[in-house]
Amino acid sequence: MAIKTTRWIVSIGTCAALTLAWVSWQPQASMHQAYAATDYAEMKKFSDVMNAVRRYYVEETTDQELFEGALKGMLENLDPHSSYMDKDMFGKMMEDTSGEFGGLGIEISKADGGILVVTPIEDTPAERVGIEAGDLIIKIGDVVARDMNIMESVKLMRGKPGTDIKLTVFRENESRTFNVSITRAIIQVASVKTDILAPGYAYLRVTQFQEHSAEQLEEKLAAIRKQSGGKIYGAVLDLRNNPGGLLDQAVAISDLFLNDGGIVSTKSRSGKNMSFSAKGGDVLQGEPLVVLINGGSASASEIVAGALQDNQRAVLMGTRSFGKGSVQRIIPLSDGSAFKLTTSLYYTPSGRSIQATGIDPDVEVKAVRLKIEEDSADRPERVTEANMKGHLANGNGKNKTKKEEEALPGQPSDKMVERLTKDVQLQRALDLLQGLHVLKKIS
Repeated sequence: MAIKTTRWIVSIGTCAALTLAWVSWQPQASMHQAYAATDYAEMKKFSDVMNAVRRYYVEETTDQELFEGALKGMLENLDPHSSYMDKDMFGKMMEDTSGEFGGLGIEISKADGGILVVTPIEDTPAERVGIEAGDLIIKIGDVVARDMNIMESVKLMRGKPGTDIKLTVFRENESRTFNVSITRAIIQVASVKTDILAPGYAYLRVTQFQEHSAEQLEEKLAAIRKQSGGKIYGAVLDLRNNPGGLLDQAVAISDLFLNDGGIVSTKSRSGKNMSFSAKGGDVLQGEPLVVLINGGSASASEIVAGALQDNQRAVLMGTRSFGKGSVQRIIPLSDGSAFKLTTSLYYTPSGRSIQATGIDPDVEVKAVRLKIEEDSADRPERVTEANMKGHLANGNGKNKTKKEEEALPGQPSDKMVERLTKDVQLQRALDLLQGLHVLKKIS
């Protein structure tokens, strides 16, 4: 992803004293003079503190360390997403945009007491060891995470693939703290995954919004339609644990399912606002759509969910999303460092701000863990009419064999069949789609 270099030049100067008569006739100049005096006082205070550190601090420091520390503090005091990045940190951040990088596979944010897991990325070491959205990392190795910024924690968690790192994690909903060892790996993120839930029902999973995500989703949906004999009765768009990504891809994926209407707008203090609307062409041709969200659905995924909800194009199901509705600009500096600054907020088509509130689902379905009871030899088989001696034939002709049933077009994969036995939210989404299809046929 190309990043446009922006150079901000801040000029600090002093103004000559103005005569009392000039001030009396130029009230605007008087105001500027007051601001200049305030700025000078603050700069003098900073200079006094810096000189005191130079002279009296117990260990020798360099001016570069002091200035970089001041920049970090200034930006991190604004909000959890604004931050300063030195050359090394900026380089590592740029690796993330390539879609392949070394690490654990988690999206994180700063929080009171440690580093918050926004979501584990699907099919990564973190997800495989059971890290969940909402977990709070309180120690990385032997280092307490409470006073770390995001980039410092990333630097510690990154490392050579194949090496292990120990995290100490607090899980609030279980009121427990535990240690977990995770083996670092090259993280290869597959943005779009698809499957069939049942004949005629598509499963569309977007793990992150990367370059070409919308194009890939459209291509894979077309393949499912072909596999299903041209019949799609409905689809599930799964945005659970999707941490976000590229704004243009969130807009494009929303547009895939909309014929018209707004998608998202941004508002900033500088007045540089943006708005995006649908261009038309619903790829599902009006068939029902269910969007799954949870506490790990953030940023770009909340934009998609909000757009489809406000335009009454989809039923949102699951639990409330994360609530990351702010926009950041990455501004490179001349020495190879950079800083990330929050510049605006996202708003859904109806004018709702996502920030700190998230998106509420239309139908709340909490995630639960199901224990599948294995068949037991001691359990008696359920008796039906077909087990009765001399039962009558049904008159419908020869029943389909298992092979004939498997030969029906558009069957779910074995992996999806297994997943549906455990994923309650996905089960409810499929139930809703099938119910809406039945109602459509009988109405």
